[in-house]
Amino acid sequence: MSKRDFYEVLGVTRDADKAELKKAYKRLAMKYHPDRNKDDNTVEAKFKEAKEAYEVLTDDNKRAAYDRHGHAGVDQSAGGGANFNDIFGDVFGDIFGGGRGGRPRGPARGSDLRYNLEITLEQAVHGSKVEITVPKHIHCRTCSGSGAKAGTKPVTCSTCRGQGQVRMQQGLFAVQQTCSTCRGKGTIIKDKCGDCHGQGLLREEKKLSVKIPAGVDNGDRIRLTGEGEAGEPGAPPGDLYVQMHLKPHSLFERDGENLYSDVPIDFATAALGGELEVPTLEGKVVLKIPPETQSGKLFRLRGRGVPSMRGGYKGDLLCRVVVETPVKLTKEQKDLLEKFRGTMKDQSGKHSPKASNWLDGVKSFFENMTK
Repeated sequence: MSKRDFYEVLGVTRDADKAELKKAYKRLAMKYHPDRNKDDNTVEAKFKEAKEAYEVLTDDNKRAAYDRHGHAGVDQSAGGGANFNDIFGDVFGDIFGGGRGGRPRGPARGSDLRYNLEITLEQAVHGSKVEITVPKHIHCRTCSGSGAKAGTKPVTCSTCRGQGQVRMQQGLFAVQQTCSTCRGKGTIIKDKCGDCHGQGLLREEKKLSVKIPAGVDNGDRIRLTGEGEAGEPGAPPGDLYVQMHLKPHSLFERDGENLYSDVPIDFATAALGGELEVPTLEGKVVLKIPPETQSGKLFRLRGRGVPSMRGGYKGDLLCRVVVETPVKLTKEQKDLLEKFRGTMKDQSGKHSPKASNWLDGVKSFFENMTK
């Protein structure tokens, strides 16, 4: 049975760094750990698969071998199915400047780019379209990327005769090296393009429209195919990865699909109950506060959170009430509170059960210390 691609196993792109690999592996390890899924016999294989993928891709040497040769480059048990000459021919070809059999390599694909995009919570929740400006290399329009002056074209290198490599005898061994004249391209430019100075590339800023789907979270990436750096003539460009970074919000904190918000209420409303308007991302709603509400109590407003990118449901808004102590009291207000405090005495913790239990715990603590 053939193995799945390691990048596919971890759910990352091929340019993922070690921090992204670690995050992806941690998520899968928690999801498929056998101790957390004792009734599921299929998770052990998935757990081992993720572990193997993580170990290979976080080892620079193994990852390089895997990127070049796939599973055959890192799986010793696959030796029977892999061609020894194919694998090591490429390795020695790279060392001495060429590909397998001394043939010049094909045109290289352009590099991928990353763009860090800051978005608001509202944009992440509702989705949005954002215009960005990306600096990148494009093929020179004057020479179409050839680097040669208009009306001319690159000529075959006379040193390597277009092979990009030269053969050299070193003792008993004959090795191939990258041609120093054309630097492995097989051609040289005699009359350089005046706009790109023979490079074939120009730097420009390109405006792009990025469609942000509803529900994106911090760290999510959107791929724009073909919007990366230009490749060599005849090769496709790379891709652009737009990575989301959520700005802090003045009212809400996000945790996955749920939102949290602190709602200050006055002492009287907490004690007697009442109603107050609270903000959501869709507008105001009325929150009913029952009598004797304690500070820190959470009230859940279902469906007022963030939509799931997988579709089907929305998270909730959890309002955490914070009882606020009144300040700058008038003399009349202070007198009223003094009278109120007097009515609270000698009630054996009837009105403040938490304080009574806490005092009992303190008393017990100090009594145990003296024993």
